[in-house]
Amino acid sequence: MKNIINLIVQNKYCGLRIDTFITKKKKELSRTRVKSLILKKKLKINNNICEEPSKKIYEGDNILLEIPEPQKASLKPFNYKLDIIYEDDDLLVINKSAGISMHPGAGNFDNTIVNALVNYNKNLSNIGDELRPGIVHRIDKDTSGLVVIAKNNESHEHLANQFSEHTIIREYQTLIWGKLRPQNGKIETLITRSTKNRQLMQVGISKGKKGVTNYKTLEVFENDHAPTFSFVECKLETGRTHQIRVHMSHKGNNILGDKKYKKKFKKFKNIDPELEEVILNLDRQFLHAKVLGFKHPKTKKNLQFSSNLPKNLENILKKLRNTNK
Repeated sequence: MKNIINLIVQNKYCGLRIDTFITKKKKELSRTRVKSLILKKKLKINNNICEEPSKKIYEGDNILLEIPEPQKASLKPFNYKLDIIYEDDDLLVINKSAGISMHPGAGNFDNTIVNALVNYNKNLSNIGDELRPGIVHRIDKDTSGLVVIAKNNESHEHLANQFSEHTIIREYQTLIWGKLRPQNGKIETLITRSTKNRQLMQVGISKGKKGVTNYKTLEVFENDHAPTFSFVECKLETGRTHQIRVHMSHKGNNILGDKKYKKKFKKFKNIDPELEEVILNLDRQFLHAKVLGFKHPKTKKNLQFSSNLPKNLENILKKLRNTNK
């Protein structure tokens, strides 16, 4: 059965955005979820359908929000061994390998993390997209590292709220071409869909959502036997699509192995042959979600998890360190 939320706006809430008002009154609903429902025409203000999450409200407004009954998707189970870091009755934390998509999409409906989750555990949240049960956030197909999965709707809403409020701890490690200037700092831009390729994102001038990445150079590899690379830690304040990849590209320091945001570099002479081989054979981007921290949706305990770099990425660093000697 669908659920109807009925609210009357009091004077102290005058001038607020409607999505903000609803999440203040119904803390179990994430702002992302409320926005999605509004865009699906599930909101009425004074019996008139409203499709604007940013619409201002006034004293006495009668708010009706329809919460549809969750839909069950018919997803094909995928017999794939998940690397589970942590599990309880409310959530899972997995260490995702590069090369597998988070959820079904164009050209791949069966061999994804979601299909593997359905095979592993039928109890997953189902309040979002029916093809994405349990998925609170995601990382790119060719990125590895930590992801949290919700087993029930209450946990999903609590975790989604933490992502929306930017209280989640997310730290990545990446290897980029060249040296960042300055070597440590913050990149703060708008990020929007590319005007040339809709599958890509780009830094926006006047349009887009704010993206904030704090970065710290951990090591610089610079000598006569290798291209210049920097091993960098990135801490996200926001989580926009391809955020780190776009920000590194914007700085002119593309991520090694990133085929979508790649940049042409001159051929280097006298490069160490073993290093050249591991670089040329890298079939993914050198980007790893190393640290994930959040407040448990039920116990409210702060949890933090860490994941080591995959062996193929660690091997590249080892080769670079050897050439630096």
